Amino acid sequence: MKKISDIGEFGFIDLIKKQIGSSSIIKGIGDDTAVVNFSADKYLLLTTDMLVEGVHFTRAMSAKAIGHKAIGCNISDIAAMGGLPKYAVVSIGLSGNLSIKFATDIYAGMNQLAKKFGVVIVGGDTVKSSKLIINVALTGEVKKDKVVLRSGAKKGDQIFVTGALGKSFSSGRHLTFTPRLLPSQYLVKHFKPTAMIDISDGLAADLGHVLEESNVGAIIDEKCIPRHQGASFNNALHDGEDFELLFTLSRAQAQRLKSKKDFKFYHIGEITSDKNKLRLIDKFGQSRILGQKGFVHF
Repeated sequence: MKKISDIGEFGFIDLIKKQIGSSSIIKGIGDDTAVVNFSADKYLLLTTDMLVEGVHFTRAMSAKAIGHKAIGCNISDIAAMGGLPKYAVVSIGLSGNLSIKFATDIYAGMNQLAKKFGVVIVGGDTVKSSKLIINVALTGEVKKDKVVLRSGAKKGDQIFVTGALGKSFSSGRHLTFTPRLLPSQYLVKHFKPTAMIDISDGLAADLGHVLEESNVGAIIDEKCIPRHQGASFNNALHDGEDFELLFTLSRAQAQRLKSKKDFKFYHIGEITSDKNKLRLIDKFGQSRILGQKGFVHF
């Protein structure tokens, strides 16, 4: 009998995707959030992320920072759809010997970031667990003409990221990042991104998700990919947990964006017709096919 580890995280997601479906949804499994009809001019966005001690954080880390991350990665998902976050429910598994201060500091960290981005925590659940587990489910909304999916990239579209990449976990930035909600709102109000995703699994892997959903390929330039100080190119490609946004624009929209100074965006490549193939131009000008590996749970 096959095990989960035989097919991996995304193989398992594909199996579930085949079992679940509804004509009432606009987008289900396969994007940063689910998208469902909400009103005449808006869609409802739904997302959830689970953080587990020993995988996403350790007990030695700041409790407030752990809470910041728990709500922040969900806000990042909403941003990747061009939407605004609204209401969250928080479920937590904890042991009876956890200090009250540590537990309440987690919520303090969540609430501080939630308030900054207009999110209201409205409830949740608490259970006994030997490991600390935090699950946040977040709703958001987006105007129907502003929603951005992973599936809209076209040949010739230009690829951008919102910030530097690499060494997020080892540096501690995965606990202190700012969700890119403001750049996202700027983009959907003044431009028309054809696809967008947040970089949680790594640049190569998350760009790969866009390529798969859009049925296209891409070419990226090593010299153009921004890296945090001390991060190698391999770190930038594969580490994950950066929570920057990767997005695509038509050539005309890309030219307009480059003339603006409101936010710093980095142009890193172009969409091609080479289906599901990610090609790299390295620092020596040589071209090669790049593996789309990133962080996976199995």
